[in-house]
Amino acid sequence: MLFAIILTLNSCKNEKSPVIEEELAVVEPIIEDVYEFGFNLNDFHVKRDTVRAGDSFGEIMQRNNIGYPRIFQIAEKARDSFDIRKLQIGKPYTILCTKDSLQEPKCFIYQPNREEYIVLNFQDSIHAYTSRKPIKYVEKELSGVITSNISETLAQQGISFVLAYKMSDIYAWTIDFTRLQKGDRFKVVYTDKYIDDTIYAGIDNIKAAVFEHKNEPFYAFEFETDSIKRIKDYFNEEANNLRRAFLKAPVEYKRISSRYNLRRRIALYGNKIRPHKGTDFAADIGTPIRATANGTVTKSSFTRGNGNYVKIKHNSTYETQYLHMKKQNVKVGQYVRQGDVIGWVGMTGNTSGPHVCYRFWKNGEQVDPFREKLPEAEPISDSLKSRYLEYIAPIKVQLDQIEFEAKTPSDKLITQVN
Repeated sequence: MLFAIILTLNSCKNEKSPVIEEELAVVEPIIEDVYEFGFNLNDFHVKRDTVRAGDSFGEIMQRNNIGYPRIFQIAEKARDSFDIRKLQIGKPYTILCTKDSLQEPKCFIYQPNREEYIVLNFQDSIHAYTSRKPIKYVEKELSGVITSNISETLAQQGISFVLAYKMSDIYAWTIDFTRLQKGDRFKVVYTDKYIDDTIYAGIDNIKAAVFEHKNEPFYAFEFETDSIKRIKDYFNEEANNLRRAFLKAPVEYKRISSRYNLRRRIALYGNKIRPHKGTDFAADIGTPIRATANGTVTKSSFTRGNGNYVKIKHNSTYETQYLHMKKQNVKVGQYVRQGDVIGWVGMTGNTSGPHVCYRFWKNGEQVDPFREKLPEAEPISDSLKSRYLEYIAPIKVQLDQIEFEAKTPSDKLITQVN
């Protein structure tokens, strides 16, 4: 029996274990498609750059091995859609090239701003078109309590001062934002804009707000009064327009450095009386100057005293003038709407600092607009009033439910535009 056991053990040792050969599976990496400007970037060698001083479309293409005859052909075919001479220094562009060793350009994409892009596609036939990146709008809620000024209150919450500008504009005839009191408080529902889901593009608009100033609440709701012309304005909870026919000031978030004064004495001129028939709004150089009401530009010129200036005739009664501009943005005969940018603050003409001198005429005589009973803006029509009140009802509830606490704004996606 012992001999049999030993024999069995030896035979097991002599038997070779079967070798199981397993083929190792080769895992191919999964390359996700990356789309931008409507193209799958994985199909191209991508070159990105910005327009430099002295660059032209032709020079950019020549640097990328495109000959002049082909450049001329592209420019001629595309000129009805895009003028290649309008490339601006500092603007980004992208060139999509073949993935071979030649890296031959097949598409040129120029971005005049963060939202728009212009495609010159010459892969097969040559064609050009303008498109926009997908934009996402996110609605946010915010509240705050004034401790010194609204910009500081917003900054403490990491919110752009642009929101202060927009609120100041909405309440231009209701609240003087340069004279806010400690303890004044506000709630606002506004919309932020994002490009390609992640690139923050700033505050788009204010949907609704309530500002408690001197313990009195002032509501404001945005409402479209003309769906064809896309005209929107702000009204209170009783459907009264918050604006007047004239804005209070031609610059946003302003500071009055000198008021209308017919008996003003100036030390520089020996304390002699030199009437000041305008209102000076101090602002940084380059601050946009806005038309305070609808009208037609009658002057856009320069004089030694006024510097660069613009004058607007609003109707048979009222005219306004804007002095000391860095540069005008309108021409004689041009029709402008209230809020349109007509120039930028500068120091041209007789001035000791950057500001805009705002002058106001009534029946051909210069007057102080702050002492005039100016006409109200066009009220909401009776046919729209019931629809407006129905529209704002849930928004007012939303505003009233926001707590008066400084906090990080809450968000919700409201719409996305591709």
